Amino acid sequence: MARNKTKTLREYNDNDLREKLHDLKVDLAKLRSEGSKGTLKKEAGVIRWKRRDIARVLTLLNERSIRGIR
Repeated sequence: MARNKTKTLREYNDNDLREKLHDLKVDLAKLRSEGSKGTLKKEAGVIRWKRRDIARVLTLLNERSIRGIR
């Protein structure tokens, strides 16, 4: 999956962002389990970007809830 830019994420509505958040968390869980098993090879650096993408989505959701934009 390609990296998520804030500009494109802002175009999504809240439901799409929540779906994206769920997908990112599932991907991160898979990567972490592979890392703990020792089968994670090339994707070792992807964990950092998944965490940052999750933070981006959560930030947007929090901004919208604070501003009252729903």
